[in-house]
Amino acid sequence: MQQYIITFLTLAICQIAFGQTDKTIIPFQLTSFNNISIRAVLNQKDTVQLMLHTGATDVTLTEEATKRLKSPIFDRSIDGIKSWGGQTDGARVSAHNSLTIEGLRWDSLTITENKHSGQFTDGKIGLDLFKGKFVAIDFERKVIILSDKLPKYLKGFEKHQLSYDNGSMFMEADCEIEKNNVLTNRFLIHSGYAGSILLDDKFANDNKLNEKLEIVGEKALKDSYGNVIKTKKAIMPALKIGKHPLSDVSVGFFAGALGNQKISIMGGDVLKRFNWILDARRAFVYLKPNANFKMPYLKI
Repeated sequence: MQQYIITFLTLAICQIAFGQTDKTIIPFQLTSFNNISIRAVLNQKDTVQLMLHTGATDVTLTEEATKRLKSPIFDRSIDGIKSWGGQTDGARVSAHNSLTIEGLRWDSLTITENKHSGQFTDGKIGLDLFKGKFVAIDFERKVIILSDKLPKYLKGFEKHQLSYDNGSMFMEADCEIEKNNVLTNRFLIHSGYAGSILLDDKFANDNKLNEKLEIVGEKALKDSYGNVIKTKKAIMPALKIGKHPLSDVSVGFFAGALGNQKISIMGGDVLKRFNWILDARRAFVYLKPNANFKMPYLKI
């Protein structure tokens, strides 16, 4: 009963804060790996937890999830699927599915099967499901708010320009590599990446990050289809997004052969430190630092 009361009060507060009642409010869980996990129902039969992936364009399920689900029927395959880590040989697909989230329903969906999703989730959805909607992501109240208009309550929010390319969103931020050495870089907004910042090869090599940053370790990353890249972990003195500097930011980069990592990524460990409002055309984002702003960075 207590949980229902808390949820009701949260929804009521959101309605007051955003000054609108003609909207959809979607609760989510922020996992310990910084992923946004949303409860959904497939074909009115199977309940799943799906990760909101700001760099994804379709609905996917993991191989592990499809083994236990009853309603999706995977009866054909497609080849040559690309992801940020490389290309897979092929994937199974299931056509003519429905998906329901908090009273919203999508029909005739095609679902792709892949190997991985965020920890504790069964698959992924992208922002394409919310085309034409303003999307507010409140990491403090853990709700996503969909509306037809820009929310009225914008005090403390800062407006930033986005570039939107093939379903992916990019924004610029300033990287302080060393004292008096601040460089602007372009970042893919990637809620599926648990870490904070992953820098592209050209940026890392051109600016000799392997020599200038404090290296604290190495790790291997896997994308949705099992492709592996090895990265170096380092500490960057500061990352400034608009007027807001984040200090001693954990970053990763690939040192060596040029061209493996072609884009820089801003992941969940940075995203959760702001509340976000994405405009309906994905041309602008409004950001406001929240209670997570000075939290320690995730050790993964």
